[in-house]
Amino acid sequence: MRSRDRAEAPAEGSAALFGQRVMLRPIVLADFAAWREVRHRNGEWLTRWEPQRLPHQPDVTEDRDAFAIRCSARQRERQLGTGFGFGIFVDGTFCGEINLSSIQRGPFQNAYVGYWIDQRWAGQGLMPEAVVVLARFAFEDQRLHRIQISIIPRNRSSRRVVEKLGLRNEGVALRYLEINGQWEDHVRYALTAEEWEARRDELSAAWLTPRA
Repeated sequence: MRSRDRAEAPAEGSAALFGQRVMLRPIVLADFAAWREVRHRNGEWLTRWEPQRLPHQPDVTEDRDAFAIRCSARQRERQLGTGFGFGIFVDGTFCGEINLSSIQRGPFQNAYVGYWIDQRWAGQGLMPEAVVVLARFAFEDQRLHRIQISIIPRNRSSRRVVEKLGLRNEGVALRYLEINGQWEDHVRYALTAEEWEARRDELSAAWLTPRA
């Protein structure tokens, strides 16, 4: 196994990542129209699982300048190596987002994974594939030791993603995050570098290898 105990890791890695069907790449200002259309159409589908926007904050779905600031903040995170945000694209069509965030180095070597997808594309196996692509990036490029995905117990769509991948359930964290104005319990799923090495071929064959 390659050493995971380094205090630093490459801050590079912002180029596109590829799976069998999905391409993950950083979202840029030119994506605003497509991003805005998907977010508008999926408002009810998505916002019940997300933190509330603070009253003084601009609405990123309506304000192009706010979206530009969001893109710049993600770019800064990539430069610092503290987070990597990606849009999910299929044949050039924007489908959702997946993020590797709050990267912590030193003895922890941990990051958090969050994701969402356009309801039109849900249930087609795209998100499990995107998670495997991101896991490969996290462990093999960023040399992390652990990634964590936290999901509200009743969010069956998101839980199906991690269940399809067979990620380890670490239990329920009570009132873990503020979501849509309420402190919500979350089920925590995790994958370590050791588990990735043991399961890499299996997960790659299932989700990244073109089907005959």
